[in-house]
Amino acid sequence: MGGGGQLTEPAEEVKGRAGGVYTWQEVQSHCSRSDQWLVIDRKVYNITQWAKRHPGGIRVISHYAGEDATEAFTAFHPDLKWVQKFLKPLLIGELAATEPSQDRNKSATIIQDFHTLRAKVESEGLFRARPSFFCFHLGHILLLEALAWLIIWVWGTSWTLTLLSRVAALEPPSANWWNHRHYQHHAKPNVFSKDPDVNMLHLFVIGKTQPVEYGIKKIKYMPYHHQHQYFFLVGPPLLIPIYFHIQIMRSMISRHDWVDLACSLSHYLRYLCCSVPLYGLLGSMLLISFVRILESHCFVWVTQMNHLPMNIDHEKHQDWLSMQLHATCNVKQSPFNDWFSGHLNFQIEHHLFPTMPRHNYHLVAPQVRALCDKHGIPYQVKTMWQGFADVFRSLKNSGDLWLDAYLHK
Repeated sequence: MGGGGQLTEPAEEVKGRAGGVYTWQEVQSHCSRSDQWLVIDRKVYNITQWAKRHPGGIRVISHYAGEDATEAFTAFHPDLKWVQKFLKPLLIGELAATEPSQDRNKSATIIQDFHTLRAKVESEGLFRARPSFFCFHLGHILLLEALAWLIIWVWGTSWTLTLLSRVAALEPPSANWWNHRHYQHHAKPNVFSKDPDVNMLHLFVIGKTQPVEYGIKKIKYMPYHHQHQYFFLVGPPLLIPIYFHIQIMRSMISRHDWVDLACSLSHYLRYLCCSVPLYGLLGSMLLISFVRILESHCFVWVTQMNHLPMNIDHEKHQDWLSMQLHATCNVKQSPFNDWFSGHLNFQIEHHLFPTMPRHNYHLVAPQVRALCDKHGIPYQVKTMWQGFADVFRSLKNSGDLWLDAYLHK
């Protein structure tokens, strides 16, 4: 049986409203941009029009067109009863009784065991947030920002003190833009054309498949066999200041997300009001550029050490557990690693349970590891330094694959 939320309605009610009976082959044929079906708990839904209004964005739901979306649906929606009202008008039928609950070659045993694990951790209350944790976290952010300005106010505006103060007060990106992007990443991690985090804009070739494909086609936008070297000049320092910043502004304006835009502009206004009297306009612009580059370094290394060295490929239609474990790894737990990464050192648990409060990842990790051991799925844990080194190593290996294919295939 497929894992996921319990949204099952009486069969009579289903047949009375939408009596279609379908095979997996029929469902899988509806996967184009203009014709999209998906399955949740054996029920078939036509999401063609709804996808455009989907609160999580059109792409994240469209990634599951023609597939069983039960596990992803359950993972992303903390209140299944509430979202059920949105499903009812989309219902067109159900799978034929002779059809399995899972599509393609997914393992029914793995799906059921993961469903059992999810039910268990739900019953243990691990999806309930602890307000004190987040109050403390917010408090320490505000304290660091206040400390940053106090350093400047008391000891002056030397560049040494300025750099120290800016390290203590980094700023987050647009929340709505980040959620829409990050949902796609969680839905199909390390899957080309679906995970935006592996869209390298031809600057890099990653994984084992893409380099060979580029090499065979003689694609050479960059000297990819040197990408492990120019990565340090292009990736960590420029991702947030250039690429993300352009995407964020474009997204807020195109979606008419005026609240997010106002919050973003108010941050810059507050920054300029505080910094221009101390550094002047030019100094303030240089300072915020430095901060953005510093943020970019932190973001790239923390996120990519968990993903870039892992399997990156085209869609393989795996079950939720297998897909996430092939695309993610953990970094060893320590007070510093927890704090520095924002508990994203538990990247496996973060991906399997994206709505779980991060302070509970370490509690569910042993149970996840036991489930992986049972099914022979690798559960990788590294040191942070090993994770950083693997980013460099994976880029070099991919570059070498590209060069070999480019010259000899």
